[in-house]
Amino acid sequence: MDIRTTTTTLLARHGRTYAEEAGITLRDKPSPLFQLLVLTLLLSARISAEIATAAAKELWDAGYRTPQKMRDASWQDRVDAMGRGHYRRYDESTATMLGELAEAVLDEYGGDLRRMREQCDDVAALEKTLQRFKGIGPTGAAIFCREVQGIWTNVAPYVDDRAAEGAEQLGLPRDAQKLAALVEEADLPKLVAGCVRAAQNSDVVDDVRGKR
Repeated sequence: MDIRTTTTTLLARHGRTYAEEAGITLRDKPSPLFQLLVLTLLLSARISAEIATAAAKELWDAGYRTPQKMRDASWQDRVDAMGRGHYRRYDESTATMLGELAEAVLDEYGGDLRRMREQCDDVAALEKTLQRFKGIGPTGAAIFCREVQGIWTNVAPYVDDRAAEGAEQLGLPRDAQKLAALVEEADLPKLVAGCVRAAQNSDVVDDVRGKR
């Protein structure tokens, strides 16, 4: 299978970002950017992506789409919302961290994460800044950067080690610039998401390469 066919198949079958799965219409606006940060925190725990995205949807349904709403919600309300998404193993500690996250975004950026981007000179600085939020480490920072690169184009092309590993298994280039050249700019987050899934699950590789 040639690279173009592999790319097209990967996008069609597995090119869905975590933001899309969590019901986030990602735009360069305060609310969706905060939602992505919340999702990043949820995904940073040792819990499945399916449960993390389900919990995120429950938080949105409860109205906690902005740092103000998340901060003003009670700890129990946050726990209950995540529980409805079956996010129970880490629900109590994560509920605390969500309140702290909202407070930090309000205090440091006035509730607008675009100010965080403006204060970061490069991607390395952005990764470091993201890790200042309690509960978000290198893996979480990579998730945020992979997803946000479609709207923060100065972050692109962002291909972390996990995505590069998946790309290699699929027979695609590991190099960020070469991988980005295979798709339109808006589709790069989806391509990278598919590569991550390939790194996490060999069935994805077999599916894309027609081995099952």
